Amino acid sequence: MIRKVFLAAAVVVILVSLAPESMAATNPFMDVPASHWAYDAVAQLASRGVISGYPDGSYKGIQPATRYEMASIIARALSNIDLDKESKQDVEMMRRLVAEFKDELDALGVRVDSLDERIAILEEDIGGWSMAGELTFNAKFGQSGDNEWYADDADYAGENEFELADYILWFRKRVNETTEFAARLENDSGNVVWANYYVTTMLPFDISLTAGLADLDWEGDLDLYVDNEPMIGDWTFNMFLLEKDWGLANLKLLAGRTNDDTGAISDGDAVSIGSAPFDPVPMERFLIAGLADFNFSERVRAGLIGYWIFADEEIPFVEGGETDTSVGIIGAYAGFTFIPGVEGKAIYYHQTQGDTVAQYLSGAATGYDDNASAWKLILDVEQDVLKFTSVWLEYGQIDNNFLTNERFSIYTDDHLGVGATYTDGGASLLHNMPYNMNSTRVYGARLDQEWNDRWRTYLRYFVADHDSAGVDDAVNWSLGVGYRLNDAVEFELAYDSIDYGEAVRNDRNGSDNIVRFRTYVAF
Repeated sequence: MIRKVFLAAAVVVILVSLAPESMAATNPFMDVPASHWAYDAVAQLASRGVISGYPDGSYKGIQPATRYEMASIIARALSNIDLDKESKQDVEMMRRLVAEFKDELDALGVRVDSLDERIAILEEDIGGWSMAGELTFNAKFGQSGDNEWYADDADYAGENEFELADYILWFRKRVNETTEFAARLENDSGNVVWANYYVTTMLPFDISLTAGLADLDWEGDLDLYVDNEPMIGDWTFNMFLLEKDWGLANLKLLAGRTNDDTGAISDGDAVSIGSAPFDPVPMERFLIAGLADFNFSERVRAGLIGYWIFADEEIPFVEGGETDTSVGIIGAYAGFTFIPGVEGKAIYYHQTQGDTVAQYLSGAATGYDDNASAWKLILDVEQDVLKFTSVWLEYGQIDNNFLTNERFSIYTDDHLGVGATYTDGGASLLHNMPYNMNSTRVYGARLDQEWNDRWRTYLRYFVADHDSAGVDDAVNWSLGVGYRLNDAVEFELAYDSIDYGEAVRNDRNGSDNIVRFRTYVAF
């Protein structure tokens, strides 16, 4: 048996979060004199409710502690551990004590699994604050071919350059078991900005709340696009996000307000607008969104996505009258796993546009339609199935008046050369897609090969097939090889080419080509 005074001293060692001034707590037990070596330890634990004495006011420290008393002290001590000051050794000691006294804790009605969760959080967040980051440095050598408009435009910084493409620092603070703060510092056009800062906490009924400046990319979360942009989403703005997970079903509800230059829903203080009322409109906007995701089995998943974008104050249009720049989007998606590692996926969007948006996108002179749609089918095969490569096959169609988050960046490839060909904007497979009532088909493939822990390669080929007269198809293909030096550093050499054909629209024709050497560091 362990004598209770020794037990008290041991628990104080675990509770390293006790502040120096709190060591002056008064000992409530008449049989522990101030001169006793365990006086301060017993006083501290009593003041924090970790230990209690007998009805007659005594502690009976010489009396052996029972296993049930030990279990009770362990449960109370664990709830008092400070995340900021605990050490790995203390957490490991607590883990062993919980395992040793599991039966007694169960008998006392203490949920051992809850204690295990608490300990796991302690282990993950020792010290309170954590920091992680990444750096991407590109050396690019390009040739613009017949695309002279970009070669002469200072906004695109020429064809050859060394650039610090990204440097990102994540800061996280575990406040308690249910609350975490996160912030992301990164470069934006040469300026260092806070791209994210938000708090995530748990509400009653196991509802998660995220509040602050955060990212929204539900297509990415659902693995519905590869290295290109999503059709809808990939936005960052101030939001409230509620999430409830039932295991087989997940529900998300979001209310947000846009920030500066957030795709086609940007923020600002516009007084009037001219010939381009939505590309982007400098108005403050709200976004209401929802996602219902269902996993019916290990093989079948499906769900619904909805977005409603609207301005809180429409502004006078130059031709007279008020603008109507609202956009409503409803989407449905599904996935079916044929065998482990082989999944077929599909997503469909229907869009309803306000009159101002529809007139601008379609051209008022030729009539307009305030409805548009987009869809795609995907076959996703993991490398474990074919052994030598993964396969991503994609076929889709998008109405030419379908409004996306960035009208000219739907299939921009930011991972490879396209999309990074120039400093600002870059090349896009759908750059020449006209505003009309026709549509564009997009199809292609990406193949990735992980040869070992060090080496990887990839190939990709995508086509934008425009059905409008006078607009040539656009063809984009890429290949590359990556070498992982260690867990933190990776190098990649890539070649990328995009050909718009000879028909001129949006001042872009001919081909763009680029060789890029990338250094990526994660820490």
